[in-house]
Amino acid sequence: MATTVRLEAATEQQLDQLAQRTGRTKAFHLRQLIEAGLDDLEDAYLGAVVAERIRLGQERTTSLDDVVSELGLDPAAL
Repeated sequence: MATTVRLEAATEQQLDQLAQRTGRTKAFHLRQLIEAGLDDLEDAYLGAVVAERIRLGQERTTSLDDVVSELGLDPAAL
């Protein structure tokens, strides 16, 4: 799938230099960045959504003590 990304001139220059120095394409490096960072980005954005739902009382939370108790875990082992 083709995707277009607009970069600041300095960022594109840095990417060009990296591609030249490594003998890899710019697309390769962009793909590596996206694949490595997508999970983190998704966690950040989705975490913010859940935090807002908690703040609004739309999401239930459970304390660690309650989880330990419900699962019958040994608190000393944690």
